[in-house]
Amino acid sequence: MRIKSSIGSRIFDSFNVIGLCLFSVLIMLPVVNVVSASFSSEQALTKSRVSFWPVDFHYGNYEAVMENSVFWNAFLVTICVVVMGTLTNLVLTVSAAYPLSRRFLRGRKPILMGILFTMIFQAPLIPTYLLIKNLNLMDSIWALFVPMACGAFNVMLCMTFLRVNVPEELLEAAKVDGMSEYGIVAKIVVPLSMPIIMTLMLFSAVSLWNNYMLALLYITEARLRPLQLYLYQLISQGNMMEYADVIDTATSSSPIGIQMATVVISTLPIVVVYPFIQKHFIKGALLGSIKE
Repeated sequence: MRIKSSIGSRIFDSFNVIGLCLFSVLIMLPVVNVVSASFSSEQALTKSRVSFWPVDFHYGNYEAVMENSVFWNAFLVTICVVVMGTLTNLVLTVSAAYPLSRRFLRGRKPILMGILFTMIFQAPLIPTYLLIKNLNLMDSIWALFVPMACGAFNVMLCMTFLRVNVPEELLEAAKVDGMSEYGIVAKIVVPLSMPIIMTLMLFSAVSLWNNYMLALLYITEARLRPLQLYLYQLISQGNMMEYADVIDTATSSSPIGIQMATVVISTLPIVVVYPFIQKHFIKGALLGSIKE
């Protein structure tokens, strides 16, 4: 049965849709401009003729980026950091959230208060730097994800989800059948928690992919530079040394065009992966936000 809306409700819905459409267009305009600049010639970019459509369309900027070994080294470092960091984050988060979601755990409240304390008061930069240095993690790939290995927000979100969607009666029945705690986590808790696990995986992967502050602080060797630090040095500092020969010999390539093409390629993996896990992300975020 369809409920008839009032005139005021329909007017509100219309303005709401129009406003959201305009807001979406405003958000997409910088993205379209970057993509257009990546396919435009040096003359068009120098004369500021590029707006939202490529001028003198060509692929020279992308060819220069794809043939650059330094870019691919940074890309592979980022892939390794994202994979290792996401797996570490998921294991530690679920391992911490599962016992904290059970009400019978002794000392549960002080532990939760400690986790909440870290959400409010974060460690200062200098002590964190000294800790990483004393652990001999400087100039190592571990320094790029160990400081983000387990977040308090992710633990609280996963704990709430487990408390709401994994009833204690089910776990007690599994214990009566002789299943161990590890078996319960592997065969019951994890399969029932796939929505929140996919949500946490997206949070962790995007954070690790976009993070350059850790590399800026703890990495000095060029071979360990992740993609975001490479982009920072390429765009903010104008470091185009590895493209000098390409720009001199190929008139179709330009520093600005190469920078824009690098940005597009760096953003593409997240854009491609997100639609496949969007439904899990929405479901996990909504269910994990419910409190008893």
